[in-house]
Amino acid sequence: MRLRLLFSVLALMLLAMAGNAAAQARRGTGTRPATANPSPTPASARTLANGQPLPYEPPPQPVAIDIGKTVSTTPWSIVALLTVLTLLPAIMLAMTPFVRLLVIFHFLRQALGTQTIPTNQTLIGLSIFLTYFVMQPVGMTVYQKAVVPLEKGKIQVVTALDRGTEPVKEFMLRYTREKDLALFVELSKEPRPQKPMDLSMRVVVPAYIISELKVGFQIGAVLFLPFLVIDMAVASITTSMGMMQLPPVVISTPLKIMVFVMADGWNLLVGSILRSFY
Repeated sequence: MRLRLLFSVLALMLLAMAGNAAAQARRGTGTRPATANPSPTPASARTLANGQPLPYEPPPQPVAIDIGKTVSTTPWSIVALLTVLTLLPAIMLAMTPFVRLLVIFHFLRQALGTQTIPTNQTLIGLSIFLTYFVMQPVGMTVYQKAVVPLEKGKIQVVTALDRGTEPVKEFMLRYTREKDLALFVELSKEPRPQKPMDLSMRVVVPAYIISELKVGFQIGAVLFLPFLVIDMAVASITTSMGMMQLPPVVISTPLKIMVFVMADGWNLLVGSILRSFY
């Protein structure tokens, strides 16, 4: 109650101060409050100081925008570019080696025992640039077969899409297991194709993602083995020496990092991953 009374008194004081300030400003300037409906001044009464009439000014005209004309004149290249930028994250995840690289690097971090080093941003950035390194020849092929003829007006957009998906499909089929392809062909109820290139993208893309995940988990399991041996050896030694209160991780983590650095692990790992694509 006291707080409410205090706030009420403060509000009344502020209102009184504002009213006094407005009254003083009105008396100082000698102005009167504007009426609700001031009478408009006719054009003939508007004159300059020397008695000459002001020039006639036409009223502003409303601006009309033809939406249909604006949409029809929008370049299709801008529309296509915005569409590609919107779908770029999904394309990178589904049709490139980005998934395999990121899974391997996360397994490596877990095997080393460093929970936040390297950071997620570092691993994602490294995966993106390695993906660009692997997919750059495919991108150049797509550009030469689809983008250049489309810019010159030799082919339509649909034809450019068909030509652009061929190199990407060929790349994905190269690293997709037949078992995964057969699974999605069976689930999609599509007829058995004469050759792998006859498969649709709705079959190739999910089969490629599953194959990449399997390869990533296989490489991650292999990476775990040497570091697992170090953990077991350190745990056995500390237990045999009676150091029950000392966690083995305190000793094994520096040893694993030292072994990884001395073996030039980043060079070996990245080199082995990239050689699997060539």
